[in-house]
Amino acid sequence: MPILSIQSWVAYGHVGNAAAMLPLQRLGFEVWAVNTVQFSNHTGYGAWRGKVFPAEDVAEVIAGIADRGVLNQAEAVLTGYLGSSELGAVALDAVAQVRTARPGAIWACDPVFGDVGRGVFVRPDLPAFFRDQALPHADIATPNHFELEYLTGLTVSSLASALAAADALRSIGPGIILVTSLRRDEARADTIELLAVDAAGAWLAMVERLPLNPNGAGDMIAALFLGNYLKNRDTAQALAAAAAAVQAVLRATLAAGAGELALVVTLDELASPREPVAVVRVR
Repeated sequence: MPILSIQSWVAYGHVGNAAAMLPLQRLGFEVWAVNTVQFSNHTGYGAWRGKVFPAEDVAEVIAGIADRGVLNQAEAVLTGYLGSSELGAVALDAVAQVRTARPGAIWACDPVFGDVGRGVFVRPDLPAFFRDQALPHADIATPNHFELEYLTGLTVSSLASALAAADALRSIGPGIILVTSLRRDEARADTIELLAVDAAGAWLAMVERLPLNPNGAGDMIAALFLGNYLKNRDTAQALAAAAAAVQAVLRATLAAGAGELALVVTLDELASPREPVAVVRVR
């Protein structure tokens, strides 16, 4: 089952497609990776080399895939960091092409534009693009805490307010919301929470909070959640499997003393985590 993944790429480390491809492949999916940038490393290092690809170049790569007559095989489209509304338009067109070729194909949109403590770190037109143009057509959205608040205009400080914000985002279009790194006053200080909401209910998962904050974790979570959802079409099960795999990777990253996600050494646990993560139904 192929997945078209439109995201950034780095040669060193794991962010964007470099964080999404391996988990999806380990889950058994072919990944057609279309890169929006080609950097030596992620920008969190403060220095990097490479380039952002013009929107027309990215569109050309997608057109080449379409020329092979294979878009009808695509099970889903995954989009992450886009960098500009022009690249966003290319992603929208790609989703439309895939859905024309294969009605019912899923679009998982990770609205990458900001984070707590950093604010908006993309061009100022992108948050509105996600809210007004992208998310109304998406099936799954995977915002972090900051992006959830920004997109809905709601303050999230409790489980009740998180559920209200997730419902508000669902009303825009996506049937399923995965909130990554949820922050709320009543949460345990030693955990990171993930909240998944769909029409049938809402579920909360907690993974161990570790003394690290590696770039690319959100890209990895989005890919793991999508891949597991495609396998079982069950939001709660997808949350449980993704959370357990994420916890395994983060523990291995800490043990290695690495600044980059330890994806390769946790290859087996991406699909079969040794330690499960409990998922609690909260609605």
